Amino acid sequence: LKVIAIDEQLRVIYEDNVHFDKDLPEFKTQGGVYIHSDRLTVTSPVLMWIKALDMILEKMKSSGFNFSQIRALSGAGQQHGSVYWKKGSSQILKNASPKLPLHQSLKDCFSVSDSPIWMDSSTASQCRELEKAMGGAQHLARVTGSRAYERFTGNQIAKIYSQNPEVYKQTERISLVSSFAASLFLGTYAPIDYSDGSGMNLLEIWEKTWSKSCLDACAPGLEERLGYPVPSHSVLGPISPYYSQRYGFSPDCKVVAFTGDNPASLAGMRLQEGDIAISLGTSDTLFLWIQEPTPALEGHILCNPVDSQTYMALLCFKNGSLMRERIRDDCASGSWEEFSKALSSIAAGNNGNLGFYFDVMEITPEAVGIHRFNRDNQKVVSGFPKEVEIRALVEGQFMAKRIHAEKLGYKVCKYENQW
Repeated sequence: LKVIAIDEQLRVIYEDNVHFDKDLPEFKTQGGVYIHSDRLTVTSPVLMWIKALDMILEKMKSSGFNFSQIRALSGAGQQHGSVYWKKGSSQILKNASPKLPLHQSLKDCFSVSDSPIWMDSSTASQCRELEKAMGGAQHLARVTGSRAYERFTGNQIAKIYSQNPEVYKQTERISLVSSFAASLFLGTYAPIDYSDGSGMNLLEIWEKTWSKSCLDACAPGLEERLGYPVPSHSVLGPISPYYSQRYGFSPDCKVVAFTGDNPASLAGMRLQEGDIAISLGTSDTLFLWIQEPTPALEGHILCNPVDSQTYMALLCFKNGSLMRERIRDDCASGSWEEFSKALSSIAAGNNGNLGFYFDVMEITPEAVGIHRFNRDNQKVVSGFPKEVEIRALVEGQFMAKRIHAEKLGYKVCKYENQW
């Protein structure tokens, strides 16, 4: 959990973090999560998140941070995680005693104590059922922006309902991680925002309302458990009196809707229409601001957090930096400097040599293995010379990103004398 405070000139005046494994060892998480014995189910304890919030606010207080100066707060949560509030919890949240840390007041408020998160892949059968109910994967993508994904919240809810109908019955509200965190600050259930909500397989992305067909396919009485979605930049209301009394926040401090980590990245990078951002991480992620999306079986279309009338496209490529590092080790003695020299020693286009490199099963497209082609489109099995291999890897990865972005509706603008 990270906190950052900025002034009106966007200067950072405070930052800190709580590390789940190290600072909250009593929860016994690894990387902040529990990986269950089936290796498919991955969860995080809800109370750990609340305790981390208590801890970070106490650290700020003991450092002398002046909470009364804060005019507004907002946040981002990992996408696709979900939190299940037990019946009667809204009153407990509203009336939490400022004498107690929040995790003590809320310890019995959750019908599911361990939240399913983005790493969970245990809902394959629910995904198949949802696609079937919606007339196929492509139709589901047209409605919600994505085909059915195992980590998406609708499928997680369907699993909880089918396996534990009593637990579902005891649940009065379902939050995403982002709206859950916003709820803690509001002292009442915060609505889900359009942008994070479009990563659930439940939101009709064109109308910005819940799709009745998707809701019905997942669980009964789901609409009242989700509340009404709102634009991602909505001011939700003033901060809960709990924070004024315990930490000295101004009662006028506004809580702005929280959103998912990916939409927040688009907003934080200040992307505008036509812009493209690429995160070269363990997995490579591509996000784009687009006007007229064409939802497909690969990638995701989400509502744009900055402008509710437009969209953002998100593409994830699993074979990202780990693949580049492997080729660096094989072809450049483990040195990025050597890798860069080799890359620039061959002209763009690599003399027609091309490669697709997937050490692990790729997400976009679903493929695995190393596939090399020469300028005559003949498959090359033995491998390329080192410089050619490096150039083929980098060009292949970036061409794939452009091709898949264009499939989702991204238009490459042509300028005079340049692309």
